[in-house]
Amino acid sequence: MPRKTSTSPGAASQRQLRVGELIRHALAEILQRGDVHDPDLGGTVVTVPEVRMSPDLQVATAFVIPLGGQQADTIVTALERNRRYLRGEISHRVNLRLAPELRFRLDTSFEEGGHIDALLRSPEVRRDLAEDEKK
Repeated sequence: MPRKTSTSPGAASQRQLRVGELIRHALAEILQRGDVHDPDLGGTVVTVPEVRMSPDLQVATAFVIPLGGQQADTIVTALERNRRYLRGEISHRVNLRLAPELRFRLDTSFEEGGHIDALLRSPEVRRDLAEDEKK
């Protein structure tokens, strides 16, 4: 009998979140130590804000962003090029039955957050908020 969960469809399970966080920490440590010997990654600080796991824990999508956002596409390409090495290193650090396939995506959440802040500071929104306060 399948186990019922309280999460809505599409929401990550507790296990997905926990495994994603373990992989994020391992990946961040590998990148911080400079264990990946790639000229495109040399001297670049890469942040890993999030790792999302597929429901079967077979695929890990790591969202990355280089410090300052410089050469973001080059960094993602370099990580994709070295994903077999990274997968092996993660399998040594995280105790899982199978090491997940790694995918790398550029994290755009900071840009989206800045855009939302700019919208909230716009004169139109301020005017609307002032009208709501008068009511």
